[in-house]
This record gives sequence, structure tokens and C-alpha cells, in this order.
Amino acid sequence: MKGDKKIKNKNIVVTGGLGFIGSHISEELCKKNDVTIVDNESTGNIKNVQDFQDELSIKIGDVNKLDLNDIFEDVDYVLHQAALPSVPRSIKDPISSNETNITGTLKVLNAAHETGVKKVVFASSSSVYGDTPKLPKVETMPINPKSPYAITKATGELYCNIFEEIYGLPTVSLRYFNVFGPRQDPNSQYSAVIPKFITAIKNGVSPMVYGDGTQSRDFTYVKNVVNANIKACESNNTGIFNIACGRQIILNDLIKILNEIMGKNITPLYVDPRPGDINHSLADIKTAKSIGYNPKDDFINELKLTIEFFWNDTNPKNTTK
Repeated sequence: MKGDKKIKNKNIVVTGGLGFIGSHISEELCKKNDVTIVDNESTGNIKNVQDFQDELSIKIGDVNKLDLNDIFEDVDYVLHQAALPSVPRSIKDPISSNETNITGTLKVLNAAHETGVKKVVFASSSSVYGDTPKLPKVETMPINPKSPYAITKATGELYCNIFEEIYGLPTVSLRYFNVFGPRQDPNSQYSAVIPKFITAIKNGVSPMVYGDGTQSRDFTYVKNVVNANIKACESNNTGIFNIACGRQIILNDLIKILNEIMGKNITPLYVDPRPGDINHSLADIKTAKSIGYNPKDDFINELKLTIEFFWNDTNPKNTTK
């Protein structure tokens, strides 16, 4: 797109860079840029960056407590991935979710404004749409957050909009849809569906499904999310964009596919739905094409790569043995 630029030889901060998504973003960007990771290790893991940590800088600490103005000095882009993830976690502890996800985002935006950062890319979530029945989800739809986590992400988007309108700080909010891939933690009680299912099936345990398994998700491979963040920096466009593949996978079908790939025949365990969960998710990704987002959709192979990671990973935190 006219006027867009390639990200090279830039100073970039990735908050939450030791986490699942943040580590993949950092890995790609540090090949041609100076990258600083800011992470308090609450959900991140230094092992996620061990293969390339000599290529970047790491500052351990909480965005709510660090001197972000000092860290952001001479920084071109801030990719704000740091958050307390998970709908169930936020329902259990809404105060911590608010402090990390709302106050933390506000402090990142304020420091970015005060230090002259060129653009902030904010990791938002499809959860802001809530359980509105209309599919696919389009960025112009009214949002309907159904959990404290979703509220924190919606509020983060609003703060991004305000900082652009009032202070002239360019911002992009990326609404991630059910991201999966290597380095995702399978063992937390707040883990996402795919790593939990892989771990259970590998160990011969019935994967737990909240509901009847007819729910659907627009699963998005982590490399597509990396691409979206880079494109958001490169593009002159700002605003809110869905980041997904634009197709639905039913959870019961996902379990069948995983069984086939792993050579298993494990039946799921169905339990009552959880508060805050939604039944169906599907993104319209046409607007994201305006920033150059063009996802690769090879779901079976992406699942195989993810399974291979969990099969071979020896990290005690992530072990499936």
C-alpha cells in the first residue's frame, strides 16, 4: 500500500514478550530490528526466547511499576501484548485483570505518547463481541463483552482510540481470534482449548469440553498473528482489525482431527458450560486486508506443528509426559 514502510533497523518494545504470542513476535522482529522485551514473568517463560535471547534485550518487571518513559525513549513501535489472559481467570479475579489489562494499557499508552513513539499496537480480543448471534463478526458491530476480561480488552481499545484522537498517537487494536501454536502453555487451569486437548489426548485422558462440543471457533495460527502485528506497524492505517482466518472449526471436529493426527481414539468428557464462554466465533477479515494482513490457512499442518512442539518439549512447565 502506498506510503507503507518495511520494519527494519527500528527500536521496538514488545510487552509480554516472554509469553506465547509475544515471544513469536519478538523472534521475528529481532532478526532485523533492536527489540526489547518487557515482561513480569507472571504467565511468560524465559524458555520461550532461549533460542534467540542473545539477539534482544529483556527487562523483567511489571508495566505498572517500571519507568516506561525511560524504556520507551527513542523507541519507534510498542507492541503491547502484556495481559492477564483468560475469561475464567478474570471471573475469578477481576481486580487483577483490571489492574494489569486496563491500568497497564493506560500506562503504556501514556508513556508512548510522552516519549514520541510512532505507533502502539494493542493486543485485543474477539471476546469483546460477546455472544451476539450475528456471524461473521465485523469490526463495526456493537460490542457486547460478557466477562471482566472482555471488558478490559474493550476498554483498552477505547483508550487507544482516545490517545489517537486527543494526543495524536497512532494506534492499532488487533482483535485476536483463538490463537494457537507452539509455546502455548497447556498446563494452566486457564489454558486455551487446543493445547489442553492435545495434552489430554496424548496422555490418554478424555479432553474436557464445556458444553456439548458443537461450539465453533475461528482458530488462528500464531504465525498469522505475528504477521498481523508487523503489518500493523508497516501500514499507515490505524483502527481496529479482526485477526483470524475467517473459517469455523467445531470443537467435536477438532477432537476427531487431533485423534487422527495423534493415532488415538479418545472420547471427550462433556461438562456444563462455563460463565462467560460463547458458543460460536467467526471473523470477517476483509478490513484487516487494508493493513496487508493475508493469513495462511493450513489448519491440519499447523496442528501437526503444534502437536510436534508439545510432543518434544522438555520444559517442566509445559511437559505432557
